[in-house]
Amino acid sequence: MTVSKNINNPVGQGGGQRKKQSRAERQNNGPYRNADRQGAADQKAELVRKMREKAAEAEAARQTDDDSAKS
Repeated sequence: MTVSKNINNPVGQGGGQRKKQSRAERQNNGPYRNADRQGAADQKAELVRKMREKAAEAEAARQTDDDSAKS
């Protein structure tokens, strides 16, 4: 293996040419990030749904308690 005199230029250390990236990919907005964003949005939607269900159950329980206390 050839040894480079410059540590910043390691000859024979693999690599090759870089992939040509689109402008969106250079701005860290590639297809992988979009998939991650979609997954995060799905998780958030599920969490919001669960929180709303719990709040509705608590509201219903409070309504029945109020109704029984009035009777």
